[in-house]
Amino acid sequence: MLRICVDMDEVMADTLAEHLRRYNQTFDEDVTTEDLAGKGLWEVTPLDRQQQLRAFLDAEDFFEDLALMPGAQEVLKSLSTRFEIFIATQAMTVPNSLGPKYRWLQRHFPFIPCTHYVFCGNKSILRADYLIDDLPRNLLRFEGHGLLYTAPHNLAATGFTRVDNWQQVADYFAALPD
Repeated sequence: MLRICVDMDEVMADTLAEHLRRYNQTFDEDVTTEDLAGKGLWEVTPLDRQQQLRAFLDAEDFFEDLALMPGAQEVLKSLSTRFEIFIATQAMTVPNSLGPKYRWLQRHFPFIPCTHYVFCGNKSILRADYLIDDLPRNLLRFEGHGLLYTAPHNLAATGFTRVDNWQQVADYFAALPD
């Protein structure tokens, strides 16, 4: 059975929306995802706000109730009948996220066993046939086939198989032979 690793943040969970919500609320701003075209939130945030931007991520409740990316549950449930699915998230870069991410996955993806959660710091250790991720650097280090999940910060990235949404993920894997 082929194995697919799936990133959590900005692929399954809409982390950016929560980060923007907290940033805009705290600083009385109105930054949108369109404002980030080709950039990360860190790149458009003034230096004197960088510490607070990190503090949002470190908050105990940040990862607990993230919105789902549309279609993620349905597509992953369907793919799990044909592929071995692992969730690979760089949780070690935000240690407070371990518990909330675990609970979020349990709540939204109960069909993926917790033994298939990989909380790591560097995704080059992954052994799988496919990796769906929003960060080009993770795909460059990956030895299997990478799918770049479109996010505002990676719009300029080239040289990757790109998927813009979960329907395109479903279509990509539907085209593969059993």
